[in-house]
Amino acid sequence: MKIHIIAAIAENNAIGKDNQLLWHIKDDLQLFKKTTLNHVIIMGRKSYESIGRPLPKRTNVVVTRKRDYQPEGVLVFNSLNNAFAHFEKLGEDVFVIGGGEIYRQSVDDAHELHISHVDTSVEDADTFFPKVKWAEWQEEESEAYEASPENDFGFTYRRYSRK
Repeated sequence: MKIHIIAAIAENNAIGKDNQLLWHIKDDLQLFKKTTLNHVIIMGRKSYESIGRPLPKRTNVVVTRKRDYQPEGVLVFNSLNNAFAHFEKLGEDVFVIGGGEIYRQSVDDAHELHISHVDTSVEDADTFFPKVKWAEWQEEESEAYEASPENDFGFTYRRYSRK
């Protein structure tokens, strides 16, 4: 099993505010969909509730400490380690899609990072991507996207693998 992390992060590692994304970037959303389609996606409860529904054509997994939490159409685990163990037994790769706490818990175990580095800094954000020891990662792929009417900001998508 490979653990992938996928995120769009600002220059100051900001990823959210008030349980919402910080921007609308159509090209990044399309990359997210293309990358995660037909895979297992793991998210925290707050991230799931901000999305509001299971994402189609993916196995949606929510990690929460709430014992009676069971929205329709998702698998629920009470710890990230339990979710990882379940899918390791099945031999399925997983994509961790947020939020901040779930990223923090998974970054040291990840095999690949799929990061959209967004060309902005958001000073009033309240959720941040964890610090990454970039010396432990090798860039495998990179593609730049310009700001446009459909992309609030330009960004560079980079895929990294652990050295």
